[in-house]
Amino acid sequence: MKLRLATTLTLTTLFAPSAWAETFQIEITNLTHGNYFTPVLIAAHPAETHLFQAGAQASVGLQTMAEEGDIALLVSDLQGLGADVVGNPAGGLMAPGQVVTTTLETLSNNNTQLSVVAMILPTNDAFIGLDAISLPTEPGRYTFNLNGYDAGTEANDELITGSGAIGTPGIPAAPGGDGGQNGSGVTNTETNLLVHIHRGVLGDTDPTGDPSDLDSRIHRWLNPVARVVVTVQ
Repeated sequence: MKLRLATTLTLTTLFAPSAWAETFQIEITNLTHGNYFTPVLIAAHPAETHLFQAGAQASVGLQTMAEEGDIALLVSDLQGLGADVVGNPAGGLMAPGQVVTTTLETLSNNNTQLSVVAMILPTNDAFIGLDAISLPTEPGRYTFNLNGYDAGTEANDELITGSGAIGTPGIPAAPGGDGGQNGSGVTNTETNLLVHIHRGVLGDTDPTGDPSDLDSRIHRWLNPVARVVVTVQ
């Protein structure tokens, strides 16, 4: 299955009281040297909601986002909860070093928590993650550094196969055109099947051989991998 890129969208609850609204400026920076982010999902949601939690099993929606870069299932789940959502503010992939700024408007006073996710490419199932932090209420700029997480749903074989389908090993693509080929695979199994901090790309320096199709000089990272700045006027 080819990587699917959602169109830019903004979804808000239709039944929120019209007299209550808060507007936040959200700035996202890709801090990696050579990795891309698939369409970013930003959500303001109720306190009991989580898009992911470290140490817990990934939902189908999170797995689909982390392996395919497709945020549609997560958006649908959030919409059903009345969350305020901004999807794909970059209008496609976020390149290394790219900064994107968007506006998040919360129309329900129940949506007090902020979450941000996006797949990291090229990887098997890595994603940037901000998990349900309380939206600030006082004027100012608030900075959050985001780690790279592993969804725990696919072995990190580091092989570019052109497939990101659920249950099918492999990496959809190396957007920078800097991937290799003919790797044998870094691993075909994982011991931690829960969401956890990603160990990072291992890679190698041979573009035509073993064990990885990823270049350790380009795709390897150390946390943090992204920065989110929330501005309250």
